[in-house]
Amino acid sequence: MSRSRSSSSLDLNQAVKKFFLSAFVVFAFVAYAIHERLTNSSSASAAADQGAPGSSANAAASDPASSNPAPNSSSSGGAASASSSQAPAASSASSNASGYRDGTYTGPTIDVNYGLVQVQTTIQNGRIADVQFLQYPSDRRTSQRINSIAMPYLQQEAIQVQSANVDIISGATLTSEGFQMSLQSALASAH
Repeated sequence: MSRSRSSSSLDLNQAVKKFFLSAFVVFAFVAYAIHERLTNSSSASAAADQGAPGSSANAAASDPASSNPAPNSSSSGGAASASSSQAPAASSASSNASGYRDGTYTGPTIDVNYGLVQVQTTIQNGRIADVQFLQYPSDRRTSQRINSIAMPYLQQEAIQVQSANVDIISGATLTSEGFQMSLQSALASAH
């Protein structure tokens, strides 16, 4: 009888040890995943603040749907549609040989599932001189944080490449796509 009690006691002891070992492994994995996510988020934030191209993911290489500069609603997961009540506004004065007419052009409002995106661009000497967000998703704390990192990068890259064909920023995919669509429409008005 005592032998069976000690045997069951050993079995229980081993079961408890296995349980705690398994719980420790799961906890370690979760802690590692959280650490990596926070570290990568901080790295992307620092890179975006410095304007480094490394802060955007090469989505075109890994996700063919995001390489499309003007995605439809099925590839973005949101209802990306232009508001018909707001036609692109333009105030142009002169035309230059470089393609765009000088002036200020406003793109349509794009619904990107988490809010609206609308941009306005200023063309000087036939080149994109400035791009400003008139609307962007900002009603959630997460949207505010993500867009505070993504928006300056999108603006800077649009001026650098002189088009709406900017990289999709990982974590701000919908805002990036809305930016592309609204800016593309504004630039079409500048031709």
